[in-house]
Formats: sequence, structure tokens, C-alpha cells
Amino acid sequence: MRTALLQSSGRPGSVAANLKVLDEAAGRAAAAGARLLVAPEMFLTGYAIGADVRRFAEPADGDGADAVAEIAGWHGLAVAYGYPERDGETVFNSAQLIAADGTRLANYRKTHLFGCFEREHFTPGDEPVVQAELGGLRVGLMICYDVEFPENVRAHALAGTDLLVVPTAQMHPFQFVAESVVPVRAFENQMYVAYVNRVGVEGEFEFVGLSTLAGPDGVARARAGRGDELVLGDADPVLLAASREANPYLKDRRPGLYGSLSRTI
Repeated sequence: MRTALLQSSGRPGSVAANLKVLDEAAGRAAAAGARLLVAPEMFLTGYAIGADVRRFAEPADGDGADAVAEIAGWHGLAVAYGYPERDGETVFNSAQLIAADGTRLANYRKTHLFGCFEREHFTPGDEPVVQAELGGLRVGLMICYDVEFPENVRAHALAGTDLLVVPTAQMHPFQFVAESVVPVRAFENQMYVAYVNRVGVEGEFEFVGLSTLAGPDGVARARAGRGDELVLGDADPVLLAASREANPYLKDRRPGLYGSLSRTI
């Protein structure tokens, strides 16, 4: 499945402008044969928007989701994007996957919040594995900091995730996560990982780009630079099956030895 990674911060604070960027990218991605377009963390509204998080937050089936569904339908490809989700009085840092026909396939709430900004404005989710079937692959959702916890990604591997989609807001000086950690996660869990970042300066944050689609062999199938960019790569189920057959990590596990991993420090 050809996957397009939209590396952009759009225009923080303007949902209309960000939907326009998404629409334009979806057109280019579809023309290049992509069946899935992935946008960064909090793409719908911008990340560094402070207390406006609560003002912009909307339900998973809100106006923003309807607009993204229209974009997906117009261009005939699925779209995954980040946004602030409101559920009653609670606000989550969420990512949603919408199919090419506009159907809402999956909605994920970030389980590991990073830094004072996120902990002040969001509530952590409590469902670690959220998946949907898309294009013959089992697609899982995760957001940014979540992928840095090996237990999180291993849970997806054990649940059969083939392509892990990770909208992110990776900032300086942690670019080694994009460069090194993400390909390792893909290799050790025998899956594809689409890690899609913001770019540029927003408030106190400097986002580093370097979005990547990493394969189960640990090789980056697509890699962006430090600016606005749309890159494409293929998540190949044939290569995935062959890699899983050759790599025994999951079969050689000894779960009985790992009880200490769930202990609190």
C-alpha cells in the first residue's frame, strides 16, 4: 500500500488553512498512487496553540472529521491526522483514521503525554492498541511519544499490526528518535512504521521533520528532510510476510520471564 507522509505544520491556529494544506497534499498523493495519507500530530489545529486547545477541541465525529472525510472522498484515499478531541469536558490528544469512502475507521487517544504543555491541556488515553483493516493491512494508530515505549509497540506487534501510523510532533534535540529509534521499532516488531512529523518553530518548540516510513528490515523506505515535504513509500505485505518468516523475534519470546516489565518503579 503506497503511503504518503505529509510533513508540515500547516498554519497553527487556523483549521481552514490546515484543511486546505491537507486537501492539496491529498491531491498530490492520490496522483502518485497513494492509498493512505498521514498528517502530523495535532495537524488539524496546530500543536503550540496553548489554552486554545480547549476552544478548538471537538468530538471525533465533529466538523473537522466531516471535512477530512470529504477530502478523503474527493481524492479516493484514506487519511490519518492528529487533532484535539473533546469528550464531554475531557480533552485528548487524538489521531483519527478515515477511509477513502469517508467512513471513520479508528480513533486513538495518546496514552503517554510528553512535557508540561501536554500534561496541562490533555488527559491521557487508556486504550493502547487501536487498529483498523485498510488495503489488506492491519493498520494501528499511535502518537509521537507513545512509540518511544517499547512495550507499546510490542503490544501492537502481538495484536497483528502490519503498519503502525504515528503522527508526531518531534522536537529538537530528540531527532535521534526519528533517525534511529523508529527504524529499530519497525525491525524488532516486524512491522512498517509511518512516523510523520511537524516542521519549523511553533512557540517554544522547534520541530525537526525527518518523517520516515521504516520497514520490517529496519530500512527507511521514505525519509523527509527538515522542511515542508510530501514523501511516499510502499508498505509491501509480501516483503512483510517474508521478513516475519525470516526473523524469529516474536516466535522466540519467553513471556514468562517478562513479568517485571509491568512493575512500577
